[in-house]
Amino acid sequence: MAEINVVPYIDVTLVLLIIFMITTPMLQTGVQVELPQAESAVVESEGDNLPVVVSINEQSQYFITIDDKEPELVQPEEVEGRVMAVLSQKPKTQVLIGAYKGIDYGVVVALMAGLKNAGVSSVGLMTKSGEQ
Repeated sequence: MAEINVVPYIDVTLVLLIIFMITTPMLQTGVQVELPQAESAVVESEGDNLPVVVSINEQSQYFITIDDKEPELVQPEEVEGRVMAVLSQKPKTQVLIGAYKGIDYGVVVALMAGLKNAGVSSVGLMTKSGEQ
């Protein structure tokens, strides 16, 4: 009478279960970003709310433009507070990031994560159209 020993299969199954239980929470962290398509459309502002634009130039200086005024030089730590102040008065205001093309990707991602923590529901990335 031949029998199959299933104990090793149960051991492997339990090990895989533990591995999946550990790795699944790690897959769910991060900043949710909608990646742009090859062709982008013009962003329309809702009502009379002009978007808040956070810009980073080639010297890694941060600028913030609120209500179509002149860009104002700010420290990176100040950006979240300034955006939160605008959103507390006008909650439907869009927030856009415009960064110099040579800026490190990590700087832009850190800015996006900070804006998400400040309560911004979606962050747009500014691009230059190919027609210019």
